Amino acid sequence: MSVKYESIVPWGRSFQEYVSMFNLTFDDLDKSILSCGDGPASFNSTMKKSGKTVVSIDPLYNLNRRTIEKKIEETYETVMGQTKDNEDKFVWSTIEDVEELGNIRMTSMREFLSDYETGKIENRYIPAELPYLPFENNQFELALSSHFLFLYTENLSLDFHMNSIDEMLRVSEEVRIFPLLDMNAVPSIYLPYVVESLTKKGCKVEKVGVNYEFQKGGNFMLKITK
Repeated sequence: MSVKYESIVPWGRSFQEYVSMFNLTFDDLDKSILSCGDGPASFNSTMKKSGKTVVSIDPLYNLNRRTIEKKIEETYETVMGQTKDNEDKFVWSTIEDVEELGNIRMTSMREFLSDYETGKIENRYIPAELPYLPFENNQFELALSSHFLFLYTENLSLDFHMNSIDEMLRVSEEVRIFPLLDMNAVPSIYLPYVVESLTKKGCKVEKVGVNYEFQKGGNFMLKITK
């Protein structure tokens, strides 16, 4: 059975998952970071508690806290049900089963919700979306895209991917994208075209193995530097 969500869903991951997915070092965490399509992840909140700052962008941030909380509640059962129906596509090692996955995700999203209103005031959660970013050229040192580009290959065109990556490179010195698989744990058909196009533009493009694998085969990120 294949996974095909009707639209991009609000789903949040933890700080430690971000560190693992993107091979973030202590030096990386001290950089100015833009995190695109963050949704209700706890990465921003945990970084704030550590005295560091991340700017997260997502169209979800146009909504108030209660509305986001309601959307998470509405989404939860659908995502859990589809995950359970497709358990064979995931690696159940660090996370033991669907129930533990649900607990981890809800803990992360509750942390986000508790930080959201303060983060909005501090301009850490900005309502914006790729491929257009409301920032200056080279405003950030590192831009991240977690579980958006490539994952939603069936929903988002190749042009959208290229325009989004170009925009992330406009505002940051380096871009990291995870994962490189689509929703059904298959390598995105866009990946070869993206790598070829960026290389022709003079970018250094690396497929980097990471110490994180939940989707089977999903233990690589794309690292792009100007």
